Amino acid sequence: MRLLLGLLIPPLGVFLTVGIGPTLLINIGLTFLGWIPGSIHAAWVIIKHGEQEARN
Repeated sequence: MRLLLGLLIPPLGVFLTVGIGPTLLINIGLTFLGWIPGSIHAAWVIIKHGEQEARN
């Protein structure tokens, strides 16, 4: 669900994954530059966060 939101509304997907912080600010900036960079970053953040949770 977060990945789908990350592709449609990138900052929302990142916010639901990592909360408020530098990662969210980077994603907002990338989304302002264009929807595609924001979506790619959001997908990367969500996938990497899921990998870290699986390791722990």
